[in-house]
Amino acid sequence: MSKQTPPSPSALRVAELKQNSATAFALRPGTEQLKAMAAELGLLGLRKLSFVGEVAAQGNADWHLSATLGATVVQPCSITLEPVTTRIDMPVTRRYVEGYAEDDAPEVEMPEDDTVEALGSWIDPAQVMTEALLLALPLYPRSDGAELGEMVYAAPGVTPMRDEDARPFAGLAALRDKLGETEEGDG
Repeated sequence: MSKQTPPSPSALRVAELKQNSATAFALRPGTEQLKAMAAELGLLGLRKLSFVGEVAAQGNADWHLSATLGATVVQPCSITLEPVTTRIDMPVTRRYVEGYAEDDAPEVEMPEDDTVEALGSWIDPAQVMTEALLLALPLYPRSDGAELGEMVYAAPGVTPMRDEDARPFAGLAALRDKLGETEEGDG
């Protein structure tokens, strides 16, 4: 009987995990791995990446992964493209459930518990680390002081409409202020 090839060097074969005690893991990728991950995730830089935790039996056939993800990421500012450094420290959990079936329909509602996954032959902490890091990245990082400006366009001879003009209560506030001035002047 041939032994299956693990998906990564850190992958844990479920059949070899102990039912009565947790299996600890600690991932701290080296410089070359960090460069490759940064390129894969579209980051300018990735430092101090660590993923430390354990996999433990849950019930008769299910497994629970609990870990802490730590990383320092450098991304381009979404406005100025200047480098923005963010520190990420967060807990990560996954539950691997035997017999869990995902719906293959093209449109599926997200399950309430997004930590549940189907139990396969392997539990791969490196894959969970990469996925958790990707989900934790700021979507629109901003450097200090970076602000979106207001773009105003209009045809020649037409007064452009600004964001402030589109606010429904802005006109009422101006009217209230004008009425307040009139009443003060009458007294």
